[in-house]
This record gives sequence, structure tokens and C-alpha cells, in this order.
Amino acid sequence: MPSSPCGIRCLPDGTDRVGLPTVWLRIAIVTVVLMVVPLLLAGRMIPATCRESAVRRSARVLLWCVGIRPTIDDRRDRRAHAGGVLVVAPHISWTDVLVLTAVAPAEFVARADLLDWGLLGALARRMRVITIERERLRLLPDVIDRVHTRLLEGGRVAVFPEGTTRCGRSHGGFRPALLQAAVDAQCPVQPVGLRYGERGGELTAVPAFVGDETMGSSIRRMIRNRGVVVEVVLAPLEHPGRDRHDLAARCARAVRDERPVEAVAFLPVGGSPAGGAARTADAA
Repeated sequence: MPSSPCGIRCLPDGTDRVGLPTVWLRIAIVTVVLMVVPLLLAGRMIPATCRESAVRRSARVLLWCVGIRPTIDDRRDRRAHAGGVLVVAPHISWTDVLVLTAVAPAEFVARADLLDWGLLGALARRMRVITIERERLRLLPDVIDRVHTRLLEGGRVAVFPEGTTRCGRSHGGFRPALLQAAVDAQCPVQPVGLRYGERGGELTAVPAFVGDETMGSSIRRMIRNRGVVVEVVLAPLEHPGRDRHDLAARCARAVRDERPVEAVAFLPVGGSPAGGAARTADAA
């Protein structure tokens, strides 16, 4: 089982908080979004071609509600890729899912108990989350097969190969098992770097979901949070090759690139920046 050195001690003692009116406004918006989005995904209220855009916009609204403003640095080849893509990223918080969804909605491999988290669980089921029980490793081949199938179907699947969350100041190795799906499907892998920082640029553990903290406590802290900037780095696509261990090592190096971030607008995986100009992307 993967383990993390991070715990409650990594979390900040206090955060810059918004006022109560803003807190209640955020709670109201979160409730509405989590109730409406599953209906949009399940029904025919909007055309299928517009659903991805609706999900991305909903994720941006939810990020605003937890005080997170994403910026994107797109370092990929400008040639568009058609077909399945496996997205890999470090794992810091449940907010990682919102960040990646705001960039390009994907099907996530996530912990099985996520489906029991009320409205979040309902949303996860509508988003076709592939559940994994890390304590039952004999079921892992079935998870890999499901990811492989969806990649062959041309889907985007996002995984967190570290296997557990960290506070953002430390890194864990990328476990190669789930990357076998990309090797079998011979589809490219999109490494995504995530860096949560204060507005001045210093790293922050405010969004981290680590140790024995409960989901409720983490959500309350984030709802009250005044502002965090998450830098999202879309590294060049990695060819799957034939060795999942080599692929995992290459992807881990790619997401830890510490070059300065030049933020550009929100882009879907495979997209290109409008007009080529670098811009900051607000969450709402």
C-alpha cells in the first residue's frame, strides 16, 4: 500500500478567510451545481456535444467556490491528438479532480468510497468514475482492463499514480501498474503538473487533504479560503513505449518540472491557445 509522510501537521494553522456572506453564497452555489450537473449528464437537457463544455464551466464555478484560481501553462506540441489519452498527475487534494475537469473533463480512477459521499458521490457516478480499492490488489487487473477499454474507445482517463495524497511540498514515486493500460492500448500519456500556491507564489498546503482529516473538515476550510492559485502545467505528451516502469519514471519527471509558469487560457487536452497569447484563466 502506498503511504504518505504528510499528515495534519502539514496543514496551515490558519488561513485568510472570506466573510460569512461570501461563505453562504459559496455554499448555495455549490449545492445548486452538485444538484444540477448530474441531471445534465444523465438527461437530454443539453446536446451531447455541449456537455463537456458545461462540465468544464461547472468545475470552474466550484473552484471559485473553494477559493481556487487556476492558471495553465501549455507546453504540448500544437499538433492535435485524436484518440484516447491517459492523464497522470500528482495527488494533493480532492480539488485536483475539479482542476483537471476544468481543463479537460475525463473519467477518473478514484477511491471506491467516493461513491458514498452524498452529492459528490452522485456526481462521481454520472461521470463514470472507475473505482479502485487499493487494499484489494487482486482486483487491480480488472481496473487496468477497464481503463484500457476506455482508452481504446477514444476516451480520456485520469489517474493519480502516487496512490495517495501529499501536501504538495513532497513527491512520491509514480506506481506503474495503471500505466500498463496505456502501454497495452499504445495511447499517449499526458503528464499534468499541479502546484498550489499563495498569490505571492509561495507553495501552500491549504487545499491538501492528508492524514486523518475528514472530508467535511477539508471542505469547510476550503469554502472559507480567500484565495489560492493552482498552476497547471500541461507537459508534452509521453509515448507509452513498451515498459510501464520507464513510462512511470518519465511521467514523474515531467510533472515535477519547476520551470517558471507562463499562464494561458483554459484549454482542452488536444487544444491550442486562442490567438497564441498568454493569459490568466479565472475560475469563474
